[in-house]
Formats: sequence, C-alpha cells, structure tokens
Amino acid sequence: MSSFTTPLIMVVHDLPIKQKPFELYESFSYWTSVNMPSGVERLIRVPKGYRTDFASVPRFMWRVLPPYGEYGKAAVIHDYLCDNNAHCASSKEAADIFFEAMTVLKVKAWKKYAMTWAVKLFGPKF
Repeated sequence: MSSFTTPLIMVVHDLPIKQKPFELYESFSYWTSVNMPSGVERLIRVPKGYRTDFASVPRFMWRVLPPYGEYGKAAVIHDYLCDNNAHCASSKEAADIFFEAMTVLKVKAWKKYAMTWAVKLFGPKF
C-alpha cells in the first residue's frame, strides 16, 4: 500500500519562492505502486539537502491553492521526480505518482484533479 515512510522535516531559507527556499533537513521517502505489478511497490527517496518550492502554483491562485499545504509532501515527491527524471520516472508517471500521493494524504478530490491536470498540462515534459 502506497505510503510516506518518514516525516517531512524542512529548513526554510529567506529566499523568493522561485529560488526553492525549502530544503530537506532529513531524507524523505515514499512508497508508490504506480506502474508496478500488483502487490509490488518501489521506494522514492528524496535526499537530505534537496531544495523545493513545493507546488509551483501561479501567485494569483495562492488564495485557493497555496504552494504548500495538505498536498505539500506530494509536491516534494513530484518536484524530485521532475528534477531527476532521467533516473526516476517519465513526466506522466511523475504526475500519476503526485496524484497517488495526494490520495494517500486524503487531499480533496477537486484539488487532486485540478493540481494533477495542471502538472500534466503545464509541468515539465521529459
């Protein structure tokens, strides 16, 4: 069953959001079953020191979907997969893992679908 296995512990730097001010103080892990045979999962491990901006939401949308919130852990996993795409996942798989992780976090359906749609449409392609 897909799950987060470690807490998300961050250091926040006094930087603009575009400069990825959030740094992992400890490594962070997530088990996913996306694109795996039934009953098999793989571990995604984000290393200590990795920097993120959480969800890359346009500023005018922050009142509805702030960059961090209930889906923050899922956004860190998605950012890491996008930054390390040659070794980890395709852009479609990264978006599907993002959706799965938001489901694990019990993010409201409308937010999960809106955010997944946005990363599939506007996110990086690799």
